Amino acid sequence: MQQPPISDYGFLSDCRSGALVGRDGSVDWWCPSRFDSSSVFARLLDPDGGHWRLAPVAVGSAGHRVQRSYQPDTLVLRTVHHTPEGSVAVTDALAVEPGARAHQIGLHSPAVLLRVVEGLSGRVPMVLDFRPRPEYGLITPYLRERADGAVLAGAGPVELVLRCDGLRLHTDGDRVRHTFEIAEGQVLGFDLAYAAAYGDPPAELDPVPTVADTVQAWQAFRESHRYEGRYPELVRRSATVLTGLTYARSGAVTAAATTSLPELIGGDRNYDYRFSWLRDFAMTLRALWVAACPTESSRLFAWATRSIGRIGAGPVPVLFGLEGERDVSEHRCPHLAGYAGSGPVRIGNEAWRQRQLDVPGEVVSAIWRLRDYLGDEFDTELRETVVGLTEQVAATWQMPDRGIWEPRDSERHYLSSKVLCWVAMDKAVRLAPRLGERADARRWAAIRDEIRSTVLREGFHEGRGIYTGAFGSPELDAATLYLPVVGFLPADDPRMRATIAAVERELGGGDGLIRRWDGDPAGFLLCSFWLVECLVLAGERDRAARLFEQVTGHANDLGLLSEQIDPGSGAHLGNTPQALSHIGLVNAAWRLTEPTSD
Repeated sequence: MQQPPISDYGFLSDCRSGALVGRDGSVDWWCPSRFDSSSVFARLLDPDGGHWRLAPVAVGSAGHRVQRSYQPDTLVLRTVHHTPEGSVAVTDALAVEPGARAHQIGLHSPAVLLRVVEGLSGRVPMVLDFRPRPEYGLITPYLRERADGAVLAGAGPVELVLRCDGLRLHTDGDRVRHTFEIAEGQVLGFDLAYAAAYGDPPAELDPVPTVADTVQAWQAFRESHRYEGRYPELVRRSATVLTGLTYARSGAVTAAATTSLPELIGGDRNYDYRFSWLRDFAMTLRALWVAACPTESSRLFAWATRSIGRIGAGPVPVLFGLEGERDVSEHRCPHLAGYAGSGPVRIGNEAWRQRQLDVPGEVVSAIWRLRDYLGDEFDTELRETVVGLTEQVAATWQMPDRGIWEPRDSERHYLSSKVLCWVAMDKAVRLAPRLGERADARRWAAIRDEIRSTVLREGFHEGRGIYTGAFGSPELDAATLYLPVVGFLPADDPRMRATIAAVERELGGGDGLIRRWDGDPAGFLLCSFWLVECLVLAGERDRAARLFEQVTGHANDLGLLSEQIDPGSGAHLGNTPQALSHIGLVNAAWRLTEPTSD
């Protein structure tokens, strides 16, 4: 089976879990319990991983044409299929709890996938192909026909019920295959409900009114959020995607909805991104704040401080599970071939064990951003968090680490890590009046200044005349673009200007895409948006706007961005939808709106 391009997939969310549905009408990814739980459909990663296709028989033929869009300000997807026999619309959604609105979505998600088929013209032959494979394809469930015409799929820890009020469904071995016709004006609703095998039974919802209720719930989010900057439609779409990547029960934002989609087809840099990184924390808070989502910002902040807990002698964890779990140890799924044969498929992420010295700076920076919201006097827990993180930076900033790109080789003295150590000390000094007796602003300021002088001396490569990725290395790294973004150096500083120019020249391809390092196979979208911000800060606002529009043009037809873009073909690569890409878009749009803000 030739797998669809990553950009072919639309994203569904109930703020508990995520599903991916292709242009061909096949749901190829769904982890119904929560974003980082086991899948019941994983054809995204293997032809035998399970799927649920609902589409015209003519899909893929010369006479078949697809138009699709989200219902405005929602993650409810409407796909219109035009065939020689007529036209039909399929509306897909992950159901919200009945009556939920805005920030209530996902708190008590029923874990039901809804699909509504509507005949628009003619009589269109349709096919339903339902082949669940729980536990990432390890389990082939028993399928049983129920007296009410539904099908029950059960095995191991999973129970699924597939229903359609207008059709009696029949099993065919390990799948349900059913053909039917949909006529103009006819509507059929399907619902697939998940439940744990030994818990409450799967929910039963009426698909048509529940889809309408889900649309209203999503639209209530955007009605309560007002963004008044440039590129409002792009920002609203990205804000909706970020909301969809939020695990509502805790407020954590998952880095992406998928695992193991490759950075390079046939490569092995395939990682599980269904967790929440503290590195993303400050950037995410900034994006949510810009997009006028203060409730989400405060919930994410509360999740982060709770997950960090009391600061000890060891490094602050890099990432957490969505409810604050620390141990997300990695294992491989050798039974899955990987997307387009790009193995291995990984579950869990071993980066949780790494030392990454930038993490405290991201957290303290986020606290500084929310300082007015948090009050003139911090509570004991918040004071202990800031002081603990600051003291950890004071004790460890001279150590090597793995850097923000999380390589799995040896540690180095990465420039971006040192700069974020400076950020931590700088913001802690400014926050000192709110931190009580343990604040040691004078000593912190001295360490801050020492870090700065070290970075300026050791991070600049005299032979190349630019700031490079690690002390003593001639290798360029797009992470140097972060220096002006966090306020370490002005973008128009001559050395910084030379660095920005080198990144454009050596890591760019003239298409707006910036690779992270020489040899990186594809453009990393966050780096492209950092370049937009740098150009604004350097006074090149018009060129920055052109670059922004060029980069955002790489989104798929639904406005979704993956992690990377192949500079030759324009194909999406890496996990999708990628939170950092949408965060970068929002922050760059705001920088273009208020170039002197922050």
